[in-house]
Amino acid sequence: MFDTFVIVDWSAAGTPKTGRDSIWICAVDRNGSERLIKNPRTRFAAKNLLGGLLSDAAARGERVLLGFDFPFGYPAGFAQRLGLVATPPWRAVWDEIAAHLTDQENNQNDRFELAAEFNRRVSNASFPFWGCPVRFTHEFLGPKHHGRHEAEGLAEKRLIDCWMVGAQPCWKLAYTGSVGSQSLTGIPVVRELRHHPDWSDRARIWPFETGLGLPEAQIVFAEVWPSWWRREIRPEYGPPNDTAQVRSVAAIFAAQNRAGKLAGWFAGDPSLTDEQRHAVETEEAWTLGVIAPRRPRVTLSPPSRAERALRWGLPERSLLPTSQRVALGPHALP
Repeated sequence: MFDTFVIVDWSAAGTPKTGRDSIWICAVDRNGSERLIKNPRTRFAAKNLLGGLLSDAAARGERVLLGFDFPFGYPAGFAQRLGLVATPPWRAVWDEIAAHLTDQENNQNDRFELAAEFNRRVSNASFPFWGCPVRFTHEFLGPKHHGRHEAEGLAEKRLIDCWMVGAQPCWKLAYTGSVGSQSLTGIPVVRELRHHPDWSDRARIWPFETGLGLPEAQIVFAEVWPSWWRREIRPEYGPPNDTAQVRSVAAIFAAQNRAGKLAGWFAGDPSLTDEQRHAVETEEAWTLGVIAPRRPRVTLSPPSRAERALRWGLPERSLLPTSQRVALGPHALP
């Protein structure tokens, strides 16, 4: 199905950075053998590295799957609230971000200013984006969660984010798990790579340009979330954990490809309604590999006295404190 699998752990860092919490890229072939593991210092360097990979693959006629660990879409209705009338909504949002984000070769960028402007256009207040450094102050972007999603009628999370336990909202721009900043800085890069003239006719964004199903394109870009496979991440592939994640997930995709099971992952959750599928394919996107919701673990409360009595075959009243058994008398409990 695919010849090369590339997994990218993105970063919205404002300065050149390597090591933990920076960009890591791993590419493996269909057999799971690593072709490269790189840690570019900037997004500009990462884009050039990925462009080189795609150029080589296109020249060899290979099929490539590239997975990026940030949301490709926003909750349904965002494009409309921004005042974008072009269709489909996802493309209008991507074009708007790419047109207005300034991201320099040294990683300096204005993502917080852009988010503040989007907030102004959506609500004329600090909604829906939130989270920023202490030094950043702006009328339309605050450091803390605003708690206004229900009142404003724009969801905090996409449907896929509700399927995945622990997924962060794309509006969150700072602090742990700030995928919002990664999306604002990552979407323009994916957009530029997808439209490169040397392979644009053979490249597609899943599921926006392909629908929920197996793409026929030679080059496929998709959203991934390494934490979905957290129990299968091999710590010996690190440190840091970022390295272990991209190496492990690339190997997982290659193994699924060899087993003939990857096509099912592109279908998403088969239980999605028509309305949900439409939102996924036109606005919200989906995370590759998620085919059913993962629910939080339920912490069971200690058994009640009655439950313990039944379990041990004892009269229920025998598990009451002695004082209560005496006070209630022999006929107080059945």
